[in-house]
Amino acid sequence: MADKLDREATKQALARKLAQTRQPVQPKVQFGFIHNNVDCIGCRACEIACKDKNNLPAGPRFRRVMYIEGGRFPDVYAYKVNMSCNHCAEPACLPTCPSGAIWKRADNGVVDIDSTLCIGCRRCEAACPYGAPQWDPHERIIKKCNMCIDELEAGRKPYCVMACMMRVLDIGPIDALAAGSWKTTALGPADKPARRVKNMADPALTRPSIVFVPHSKGRVEDAP
Repeated sequence: MADKLDREATKQALARKLAQTRQPVQPKVQFGFIHNNVDCIGCRACEIACKDKNNLPAGPRFRRVMYIEGGRFPDVYAYKVNMSCNHCAEPACLPTCPSGAIWKRADNGVVDIDSTLCIGCRRCEAACPYGAPQWDPHERIIKKCNMCIDELEAGRKPYCVMACMMRVLDIGPIDALAAGSWKTTALGPADKPARRVKNMADPALTRPSIVFVPHSKGRVEDAP
């Protein structure tokens, strides 16, 4: 946790937080993730690339590959759900931060964090329905995925996307991804993106910027 916060930086961050809490940011383009639950082989290359990029110790994982298995022989199934920060339209983490360390970018909708302003209260961790904020036990602060904003600004894709050997993880404008109109290797010709999969928190809570190509056993029938 920060030993001493910069007073002026904190003042500006709190003013930004209050403004974004009163009026959620409407970005020029909202970027989000797409993950193909069916074709993912669960190699976790995306997880490792993310930890390497962000120099994370053992424990915190910005990106998490979750293995889902079930059924009864001979009708058994297995698939993977891959998730990190969902860069929500109305992020639950943002208003809970007492130092204003979390904010939403107006250009691409990325929910970013300035960990130098974090006081280690972990309120954002408790508020997020998707487990995105991660506690660093060594630095005693919260860190999270910012979609590799430095890579985006350089015209490249996040490390997790570039590391995916099956090319089933990608980013793009979330509305185009949800409509299936964005050109991406994560989406096959007959695939229909879904905003939600089973056991996922209700997207109505925060309007997350993620879509899936769901496994038949993970599809939520009433999901758009």
